[in-house]
Amino acid sequence: MLTKKFLTPELLSRIRREPPHIWSPVKKIEAIIKPFKLDDVIEALTELGVEGVSVSEIRGFGRQKGRTEIYKGAEYVVDFLPKVKVETVVPDELAESVLTAIQKAAFTGKIGDGKVFVIPVEAALRIRTGDRNENAI
Repeated sequence: MLTKKFLTPELLSRIRREPPHIWSPVKKIEAIIKPFKLDDVIEALTELGVEGVSVSEIRGFGRQKGRTEIYKGAEYVVDFLPKVKVETVVPDELAESVLTAIQKAAFTGKIGDGKVFVIPVEAALRIRTGDRNENAI
């Protein structure tokens, strides 16, 4: 639910006068990918005009359930595999293109290629300028 802080008079006016299909919300896209595919994904996003990206090194597992490694003759189960999380916020009309670009760039065809999540953004604020919502991205 939007708080009163983010429902500025300008935004309320815009929501009231424009049909929902014209008013363009924003989406947060989170991709969890193999680390060695990061450069390919960033390049694909840059080509689409995506201007802001956050990257985090994470560890986790999905269907592959980790792997077994041998170290100094002993066998160890590594439950959490290294992954990279790429996050960006884009206008709604760019979301499908970003999704497709990430899928193509991160694809290896092997288990553990990753996942992409699209999350609606209720509100956004650029701290320095006070710009809100689409103007903040």
